[in-house]
Amino acid sequence: MQARDYDLVVIGSGPAGEKGAVTAAVFGKRVAVVEKAERVGGAVANTGTLPSKTLRETALALSGLKARHLYGVDLSLRREATVADFMHHEKQVGAAERQRVLDYFGDLRITLHRGHASFVDAHTVRVRGGDGEQLLRGEKFLIATGSAPHRPAAFDFSDPRICDSDTILHIAKLPERLAVVGAGVIGSEYACTFAALGADVTIVDGRESLLGFLDREVSTALQAAMQDLWITFVWQDTVERCTVPATGDIELHLASGANLRADTVLVAAGRVSNTAALDLGAAGITPGEGGVLEVDRVFRTAVPHIYAAGDVVGFPALASTSMEQARVAMTHAFDLGYKTQVSPVLPNGIYTIPEVSMAGETEESLREKGIDYVVGKAPYQENARGCIIGDRRGFLKLLFRRDDMRLLGVHVIGEQATEIVHIGLLVLLAEGGFDLINRTCFNYPTLGALYQRASALALASQRGIL
Repeated sequence: MQARDYDLVVIGSGPAGEKGAVTAAVFGKRVAVVEKAERVGGAVANTGTLPSKTLRETALALSGLKARHLYGVDLSLRREATVADFMHHEKQVGAAERQRVLDYFGDLRITLHRGHASFVDAHTVRVRGGDGEQLLRGEKFLIATGSAPHRPAAFDFSDPRICDSDTILHIAKLPERLAVVGAGVIGSEYACTFAALGADVTIVDGRESLLGFLDREVSTALQAAMQDLWITFVWQDTVERCTVPATGDIELHLASGANLRADTVLVAAGRVSNTAALDLGAAGITPGEGGVLEVDRVFRTAVPHIYAAGDVVGFPALASTSMEQARVAMTHAFDLGYKTQVSPVLPNGIYTIPEVSMAGETEESLREKGIDYVVGKAPYQENARGCIIGDRRGFLKLLFRRDDMRLLGVHVIGEQATEIVHIGLLVLLAEGGFDLINRTCFNYPTLGALYQRASALALASQRGIL
């Protein structure tokens, strides 16, 4: 069988695969993308990033949650919502994203091969799919196969009422009582979405607090907001077994001896890299624990012409960082001089209700490093735009180094937090601080103006006024 030759063969069409392919194609490289799934776009378009965030917005709209807080008016559905009601907008957004990827591939003459890829040797993959079998030979490779939800043995996933973060999108009906196993980002986001629609939600987690990587004050505020949505937390406990009767409630038996009943269970217990079917040994690569591929700073594997990016290389496993990793990898692979490193400061966005976002240091990390700092905190309710939108809980928190007022960390909880954080992110990347924010004129009324108030309060703290 004659192999088809390419400068680059990309395995996977998610955010890392797409951006890696596009980066090389823009610079005139012959690029092929292999995708085993029926739909392009990976978890971003189909099972993760966009679907969950779109469902969140749909939940807010259908529940009338914002209107209840702002106007004192209940606009929630007067009839039982169907899954079709809930999923309609998500399907439209997903379809638009998939078409965007296909159009981009077409415009840049990127060849899409449908099927399962496995290595024959370090420069060749075999693709088996609906069009039969073919061989692709590449000068360079980018492995961007993403990850899949981990499925603990205690749960019977053959029952449609036991879901992971992929199958929760295909539930037959909206849950009335939802048990979420795992208080990580995915579990917390879906818990908020279904709670907004009126489900009785309980989260079980073996840890003692919510999202420990967050600044503790923000984590505490988020937990309080989620409890206001009537979400119940069961901390420092785990599920030992799960009873799934043919009819009636599912029962979770916890290590503490407690039992929890629910009509639907979402298991959000981490993810595993999708590398098992690639026959990486034939290419000279040995995956690590959970299928994770070890890479260097430019995302090369142990085989120098084979790169990997996205969830397959582990933390931070975000769509935004996956894209950046792939761009850096392909810049190095073809010596493009385009993007030589991933940004030293990365934002983190969490689409709970309310949103949370952060970049840089937390108070806890600064104390561990022995760095003296001051805090500036600006509540949404003291900002004109915050009053207009009715966000009573939100706040912006800035952390400055005390001696020179250089910004070290930015934390936001509230409406549009994942957008607002970018102002602080740019200040962090510019190694700026109070002076840069002070010289900036913000539109009024905007949430961006929170930066002026927060930085002024931090300056007052530095000078001992507060």
